[in-house]
Amino acid sequence: MLPSQFPEENDQAHAGSITLNDDKDRTLDCYIEHSLTVDDQEYVLLLPVDSPIEIFAWQGDGDDEEAILVEDEATIDQIFGIAQAVLSEQNLILKNTAYALTVAGELPPVEESELFTLEIEDEGTDLEPEQLQLLSSFYHEEQEYAIYTPLDPLLFFARISKTGKPELLSPEEFRQVQPLLEEHLFNEVE
Repeated sequence: MLPSQFPEENDQAHAGSITLNDDKDRTLDCYIEHSLTVDDQEYVLLLPVDSPIEIFAWQGDGDDEEAILVEDEATIDQIFGIAQAVLSEQNLILKNTAYALTVAGELPPVEESELFTLEIEDEGTDLEPEQLQLLSSFYHEEQEYAIYTPLDPLLFFARISKTGKPELLSPEEFRQVQPLLEEHLFNEVE
């Protein structure tokens, strides 16, 4: 559990959760999965309360068909209402939250036929393929879109500032502290 350095108005901190904010004032409620202190700095491993989703645009035909992750804010804004409507048919509520789109509600059971494996290419790094579950698909202006949720949890790593607010680590910061954090996590598991 986190020490009581969080402001009292944040009742969620007492319940094992915390809220991340992005630069556009969007929020993302997260559960605190783990907390640890390294060199007098507190770090938290966070899991979003709601399920993350990713929207892909299908391009090409037949064997050349390729899924392209939709990351452009303008495109997301254009298709958000349609995605919200198709997900509501499954009693899922789409949210434009900080750092990721999320859905509230119970996800359908995983079916092998609805899985999509995303091969991630990153220079100099061997990344494991990501498995995603299809939730729904739709068309907008003759473009096919598909909404998926990752099977693996989406985790965020943050430091707790002197004011008690979580601050996400940049990729460079994470690489610097990763060996120390892994050592502390490993020691705590033993």
